[in-house]
Amino acid sequence: MNRVRATLVWAALAAAIGVPIIAAATSPLLAWRGPVYILAGFAGIVALGLVLVQPLLIGGYLPGLSAFRARRAHRWIGGTLVAAVLIHVGGLWFTSPPDMIDALTFTSPTPFSPWGVVAMWAIFAVALLAGFRRRWRLGPRQWRIAHMLLAVVIVVGSVVHGMLIEGTMETMTKAALCALVLAAAATVMVDLRAWRKRGGRREQVPAQR
Repeated sequence: MNRVRATLVWAALAAAIGVPIIAAATSPLLAWRGPVYILAGFAGIVALGLVLVQPLLIGGYLPGLSAFRARRAHRWIGGTLVAAVLIHVGGLWFTSPPDMIDALTFTSPTPFSPWGVVAMWAIFAVALLAGFRRRWRLGPRQWRIAHMLLAVVIVVGSVVHGMLIEGTMETMTKAALCALVLAAAATVMVDLRAWRKRGGRREQVPAQR
């Protein structure tokens, strides 16, 4: 039963991320896009999928991973998320520098731009804090609070950014992925807070990096 459950969980996660990507790949709008723009767009979709994986790892909800492996995967996927965002932003900059300047300076007329930019800076901030945590002597509590606040910004910014964009992503699969991102983040925050209040410690939950 445990093996069946683990298979179903991983299959559901793969479908949650893979189906929106496949649906986007069949969009007729791709016929009018260049390869760099397409790469940038799909990097953004992958980044949204990785935002779903991160709370599942930190909450210990993915079967077959020990706390140590979950922490390591969380770090590696965090780095992959940064790379995906850089490809997303870099590709859009290459195809349309004026639009990206407007977005980065919060002067773009498109409503989705500021949400994406805020989420981007929050992702970079988490990576920076993780990289310099020891040098800056951030204690476990300080790191946890900062990480949690920035994670909220990342999740909310990414979801609103994705939902407001009318592009290659299919509406229903995009909405489902965004709903799962919100649900996963909310669940892990409530779960971890409850465990701390009880003074307990779950083996699968990586409390620190």
